[in-house]
Amino acid sequence: MRSRPFPVALVLLALSLPGLTSGKPNFVIIVADDLGYAEVSFHTPHNAHVQTPHLDAIAAAGVVCRQGYVSGNVCSPTRAGLMTGRYQQRLGLYTGGEAGSGLPLSETILPGFLKPAGYVTGQFGKWHLGPTPEWSPAHRGFDEVYGFLGRGAHDYFKLDDPEDPIYRGLEVVKDSGYLTDRLGEETAAFVRKHAGRPFFAYLAFNAVHSPMQAPEDEIAKFNTGDPILDTRLAMGKRLDDAVGKVVAALKETGAWENTLLFFFSDNGGPLAQSADNTPLRGGKHTDYEGGVRTPFLVVWPNRLQPGFTDAVVSSLDVLPTVLAAAGIGTPEDRRPDGIDLLPVLSGARPTQPRNLYWSSASEGGWAVRSGDWKLVADRKGGGLFDLAKDPGESTDLSEAHPDQVTRLTDLHQAWLAEMAEPVKAGAKQGISEPPHSKRDRKKKKKEKRGDQAWSFPGTIHGPSQSHQHREPQSIGALGTERAALRSLGEELVDGDAVGFGNPDDPLGEFVLGNHDVGRVGHGIDPDGLRLLVACLETEQDPGIAADFPQALRF
Repeated sequence: MRSRPFPVALVLLALSLPGLTSGKPNFVIIVADDLGYAEVSFHTPHNAHVQTPHLDAIAAAGVVCRQGYVSGNVCSPTRAGLMTGRYQQRLGLYTGGEAGSGLPLSETILPGFLKPAGYVTGQFGKWHLGPTPEWSPAHRGFDEVYGFLGRGAHDYFKLDDPEDPIYRGLEVVKDSGYLTDRLGEETAAFVRKHAGRPFFAYLAFNAVHSPMQAPEDEIAKFNTGDPILDTRLAMGKRLDDAVGKVVAALKETGAWENTLLFFFSDNGGPLAQSADNTPLRGGKHTDYEGGVRTPFLVVWPNRLQPGFTDAVVSSLDVLPTVLAAAGIGTPEDRRPDGIDLLPVLSGARPTQPRNLYWSSASEGGWAVRSGDWKLVADRKGGGLFDLAKDPGESTDLSEAHPDQVTRLTDLHQAWLAEMAEPVKAGAKQGISEPPHSKRDRKKKKKEKRGDQAWSFPGTIHGPSQSHQHREPQSIGALGTERAALRSLGEELVDGDAVGFGNPDDPLGEFVLGNHDVGRVGHGIDPDGLRLLVACLETEQDPGIAADFPQALRF
């Protein structure tokens, strides 16, 4: 690990102070939602408008993991892997819909290991591992809970809505304020309340996930010319402020030095919402680096010297690292897939190449990283990439290195054979073949597409446009089955709103847009179909959900 200079005298002084190196460590896990790789100012490069001074201060005090990964490319699968320390696919949870429907109650999750060791535990914010109270984190080992269940999104200002409640423990509460602020305040209060005994705080923001909402005075601080980006930046700034409140509480109570803190995002940023994953390719819903590689910090002032590391780390490593730091053994029958990061990040053990795997089963593609090689297989083709030379995955090397394609495919197949069947209908793997050459890929797409011409009348809803009601029958030509959507080369997952149109007929667009989001992102997929995506949990927006058939909402 390459580190910043750190005065030895300060280290010796810190080690000599009473109480700083004794006792069980505290643990704080902070998870952002949909935060892009370049949306923190401790990364270089980063969006020039991004302001995250509190996260920058944490980065300066800890280890910046420049190759930090998560186990899923959407929200809830990553959270299932985080809480168990195992690939979520071992439980049959391949998709957002599967993991969001409930993490099996038979699984012991992180607080369940810590409580018997004397830890007090708190969960704050987004759960997304079961939609109703029987799945509540209050039943899973958390002593204190403040947050929401449901699906992946929540209104940031409506904190008293009985249809989408905020819970304190198992009780519905009516609150007010801005949700990101409240999560920071509640977590800071938990730290102050339990100072003097070992604690574990899990702070899971829903920021910067849609709906795109922030206080007007915060939005006014940004003027990029893009209203959605201005709002996103304001949401990120407010998240950073909330993190600052938690760190301030840790320092005020004297807990900071002996607290092991993690920060990362649950997946990459969604490109349709002006997210910035520079210099990485892709974003949320993809297994390219922009979808599964996120900002990643590990801080433990007592144990880890500040600096940077290029070691490959994963959100699956959090549980085994926490258990090792707490002196708690891992169960033999459910050994974590992650590793204890402390020997790697402290320099006690050299960095070793490792394998990481991703799979969305029948609903999407798959990927495997082995050493510096990464193989991606998706419905657009995918490719083989040398991440040491090409972290942006711009050059497909599958034709030049067929041996690596075969090796990585075999690795993934062997891993997949160990995983459980999906809890919902479908095969473990929707794409059985590794990436084809570009020439073969184009030929197959042309044969598949034939002479189809897709043209669906519709409207893109913006902030200045009124919401136009459309009867469900208006989308009959497209169909409401997921298979019909997949046949067009894209998928509808976890309630995201999507639309397809013929790029040769700009007026022939079909859009399931969100009038509250205010803008729909545009892109041209390799099949020549215009894809318009507004990352929206339609169940959280009754004003627009009523327009769409139930079959389109998961």
